[in-house]
Amino acid sequence: MSQHVMVFAPLPQLTLTIEQGSDSPDLHLHPGGQGIWQARMINSLGVPVTLCAVLGGETGTVLEQLITAEGIELRMVGRQATSGWYIHDRRDGSRQAFAESPGTPLSRHELDELYGMALAEGFRAAVSILSGPADPSVVAPEVYRRLACDLTSNGGRVVADLSGDHLSAVLDGGVCFLKVSHEELLRDGRAAGDSVDEFVAALHRLHDEGAETVLISRAGDPALALLEGDVFEVEVPRLQTADPRGAGDSMTAGVSAVLARGGELDEAIRTGAAAGALNVTRHGLGTGRAQAIREVIKRVRLNPLGKATKSP
Repeated sequence: MSQHVMVFAPLPQLTLTIEQGSDSPDLHLHPGGQGIWQARMINSLGVPVTLCAVLGGETGTVLEQLITAEGIELRMVGRQATSGWYIHDRRDGSRQAFAESPGTPLSRHELDELYGMALAEGFRAAVSILSGPADPSVVAPEVYRRLACDLTSNGGRVVADLSGDHLSAVLDGGVCFLKVSHEELLRDGRAAGDSVDEFVAALHRLHDEGAETVLISRAGDPALALLEGDVFEVEVPRLQTADPRGAGDSMTAGVSAVLARGGELDEAIRTGAAAGALNVTRHGLGTGRAQAIREVIKRVRLNPLGKATKSP
């Protein structure tokens, strides 16, 4: 088994962002979507990554070129229907959605081809990330349950960053590491309120449902982690925010990169926290230089809940 990561990213999106240049507007074209942002950060951390996806139409043709240009190994299933896309306007400094499409749901044939490809790549990888589609309708939750179950039962390590029915399905299949945001837990009714006690209870419930290790991100508050039966607050340095989007995906990517190299869970959580913290200082989603992340890691603390600890 090689020390690389497989990212299951069913239907990436082509992103078009308009930003204000010094004299005139600039147009930026990038591949996007949760799986892309995760793969980009893993690649930045120097860990080989393979992306398994379905691409189609004119947007798919552009996406294929952009993904491979970033140094990400692409395994793709072609389709006639177009891939998803969105257009955002950032000329005034904030992100305004102008138009978007998640893409049409995958057909049975497309799903069969993608599943077989992801399974084969997952068997070869040290870690497999199951990332969500832009819209839940694109891929049924049952696909995630089967893939998590097949990979886990054959010795694979599955990392997931999902919500709703897709989260429930992947828990049923079994995962070694789950990252979820507190907003998603509240929205899905998995936490009754936003107190620390509620989220600690949610950590244990998610563990009981099938996640070995659980990390709950909490926006500006310290993340909470259930690690080998103990709960920790993940303290990161306070940094000014340029764009909060993508921090959670960078966190998942950092965790996966360390696990793929054979690192310990505490190192993985600190690396993920550092990658997420640094990502908010940048406009690019899933971006950050490895050297900068290594410096931030030195300032990340795993504090047993209710206690203070020294630097690791």
